[in-house]
Amino acid sequence: MSRFARSPITAVLGPTNTGKTHLAVERLCGHASGMIGFPLRLLAREVYDRVVRMKGPSEVALITGEEKILPPKARWFLCTAESMPIGGGMFAGAGNKSARELAFVALDEAQLGADPERGHVFTDRLLRARGREETMILGSDSLRPMLKALVPDAEIIGRPRFSTLSYAGAKKLSRLPRRSAIVAFSAEEVYAVAEALRRLRGGAAVVMGALSPRTRNAQVAMFQAGEVDYLVATDAIGMGLNMDVAHVAFASLTKFDGRRTRRLTVAEMAQIAGRAGRHQRDGTFGALTEEGPGAFTPEEILSIEAHRVPRLEHLYWREGEPDFSSIEDLIGSLEAKPEERVLRAAPQAEDLAVLKRLAEEDWVRDRVRSPRQVARLWAACGLPDFRKLGVDPHSRFVGRLFGHLSEGNGHIPHQWFADEIQRLDIMGGDVETLAGRIAAARSWAYIAHRADWLAEPLHWAERTRAIEEKLSDALHASLTQRFVDKRTTVLLRQIGADAGHLPVTIGEQGEVSVEEHVLGSLEGFRFVVDPDARAADKRMLLAAAEKWLGVELRKRGQALVDASDDELSLVRYPPRQRPGPSIDEPSTASRPLETSPTGVRPSPGWVGLLWGDVPVAELKPGQNLARPKIALDRALDVLDPQAKAAIQARLDAWFAAQLARHLPVLAKLDAATRDPQAGAPLRALAGALIEAGGLLPRRAAGAMVEALDQPARQALRKIGVTIGTLDLFVPALLKPAAAQWRRMLMGLDEGPREGAAVLPRGAPGAVLTHGFRPLGSQAVRVDLVERIAHAAHDSRKGRKPFVPDPALATSMGVQPDTLARLMAQLGFRTARGKEGAWIWQGLVPTAKPTPPPTDNAFAALASLRDG
Repeated sequence: MSRFARSPITAVLGPTNTGKTHLAVERLCGHASGMIGFPLRLLAREVYDRVVRMKGPSEVALITGEEKILPPKARWFLCTAESMPIGGGMFAGAGNKSARELAFVALDEAQLGADPERGHVFTDRLLRARGREETMILGSDSLRPMLKALVPDAEIIGRPRFSTLSYAGAKKLSRLPRRSAIVAFSAEEVYAVAEALRRLRGGAAVVMGALSPRTRNAQVAMFQAGEVDYLVATDAIGMGLNMDVAHVAFASLTKFDGRRTRRLTVAEMAQIAGRAGRHQRDGTFGALTEEGPGAFTPEEILSIEAHRVPRLEHLYWREGEPDFSSIEDLIGSLEAKPEERVLRAAPQAEDLAVLKRLAEEDWVRDRVRSPRQVARLWAACGLPDFRKLGVDPHSRFVGRLFGHLSEGNGHIPHQWFADEIQRLDIMGGDVETLAGRIAAARSWAYIAHRADWLAEPLHWAERTRAIEEKLSDALHASLTQRFVDKRTTVLLRQIGADAGHLPVTIGEQGEVSVEEHVLGSLEGFRFVVDPDARAADKRMLLAAAEKWLGVELRKRGQALVDASDDELSLVRYPPRQRPGPSIDEPSTASRPLETSPTGVRPSPGWVGLLWGDVPVAELKPGQNLARPKIALDRALDVLDPQAKAAIQARLDAWFAAQLARHLPVLAKLDAATRDPQAGAPLRALAGALIEAGGLLPRRAAGAMVEALDQPARQALRKIGVTIGTLDLFVPALLKPAAAQWRRMLMGLDEGPREGAAVLPRGAPGAVLTHGFRPLGSQAVRVDLVERIAHAAHDSRKGRKPFVPDPALATSMGVQPDTLARLMAQLGFRTARGKEGAWIWQGLVPTAKPTPPPTDNAFAALASLRDG
């Protein structure tokens, strides 16, 4: 008997956060040996790790269905309730029917005896699990009348809660306080809540009873370390899992209990809500909705806050030491009615349902002819349906398992076991796939921990443990990837902080990070969201970047103002290929049209002004070709008006200087259009030449050329314009560098090859706008056309037939047919009777415009206007 109580059986009752489990662990470690039974494998593992730290691994054992760590000299045992070695449990039929002689035995969450599915296990342990020196029963105060009826010699000790639990009202997910746990009652609902929290709050840790201890511990570690501020869990959280939770929010108040969907009892609500607050810190609880079935009633709130839960009226019971004389005797004993009035026969459990199915098989009855075989069959039926297949599929699996256990040496075939677990040794897949593999691995781990089911149980136990650990690590990584965005968590924590003190870093490649979490990249003045970010996160990341990158952007703006001429350049892009993607598109490199690597002839595009590789402006139509409008890129809108004005002035000055350098003729023509001393005919022709890019067919400008007087013609020649026979052109604009600038300003498509004099008809640039006059199957550069025209006029004598020297045309690559067409356009015709001879007949005069008719209403209006 202990100093703690006057009776060897003590019941410690009270709500959550009363230190009941902590007390039991202290009492366990105070005895020479002992055992505690827990409702969850996760909780058993948590306490096992704690006791190992105090007693050492060689002294402490862990016994669960899927995991058994049993050192030869173990004295302290941490178990699940089903696995407590008191006879009739998982060790039934394994030569271990007698209770262990342990000084201390405790049962945690004993009120679960009222659970229809597992209650009979807890009731059996409540009635039969006893320590040599001390027995402790832990549970809710609702268990008090059951203890008085079933264990009248137990001393009942009540413990008050360490902190206050209060109702905080209903709060939406987006308004939940940090350090909140959201409880849902299905895997689908858990995943949906976690997805929503990822979008709203950067993510959440996930805890479910189906997780392996390794995955659960990794998820809880994230929450405890503050990597995430929210936890989404099933009602497994109510079974004593210790976490630093300040608020518990119920995603719903209904659950499917295996038979029907029902509302939670007040006791279940209190058990879960009680996880809020730890030690002396107060906690709160609430729902996600204020009205409807998901909201608390005033009576429920009052009961939970006052820790008043309805007293239990009965517990479920099933014979803990069944009769193995025959299958019929086994089933009969398991279906026996209890004698105590507060006990009820447990509903048919999964193991009994499987037993009944297999009992219908003739081959099973043929093999089960001794109590030993009956016990072996019952042990096989005890394999839990971890995969949730249902009774029929699970019965078939158990039947195959028992088939091997009941033949030969009674061992499961090595190859079958190896093949089945090998199929699970795959780490790919989504959360649901990995969770399914872990559930399957738990079945094989359960089998491997039965010492008499395999020839080499230790080897296969280690093998299944290794696979489960790898799958657990993969599941943790998958859960984290799917439900946690650490970058968003960091950003949300920094909302409202002083931007100047935030740890924002910009890498060499422009990557923008906050506390090592990449937000995106800064491409010039344009922030591009990380392509891995979800669409719902992009707006927040853009806002965060705008807030924190102001200093860097101002530095870049000043650097652009101070940039040298060599740092700026003009480039033309194909249509719709604009640098700087939208927020929904990843960045792609843009190339100048002339250096397009695709090999496809691009169509006219737009002209951009680059600072290094960064687009900073676009050339748009202005007053004329020599004075386009330089429109700053929209990415520069992040700068203040003064900075933008300084950049505009710098780019305008740069363009004017480059125009004077590369296209001085256009600059001079532009000046002529504004020179009042030049005369109207010259100003008109200069304007037409600018719009045509310095190249104009003479017939199109015939009237303007005819109107020029001699001084005007001399001024035009001084500017650099040649008034040719067929065309007005600027020879300097035909040079490669100037031609490229001219094409960019005019938005022309692909130009002729560099240095070309004659091009095939249809070749790139073989048109007049590029300076090549089409003639038959060829196109000849306009300055060479003028040379041929001069040579022809120098060779003729009046209107007498003459034969031009073909050497000039041949040296240029002009074919005879092309030359003939050119001579005809120059005003010559072939001479009859003399091959290769030509006669000058003069150019075809430009047609005069047809006068308007004078016999209609418009002519009458015109006469009135003219007086």
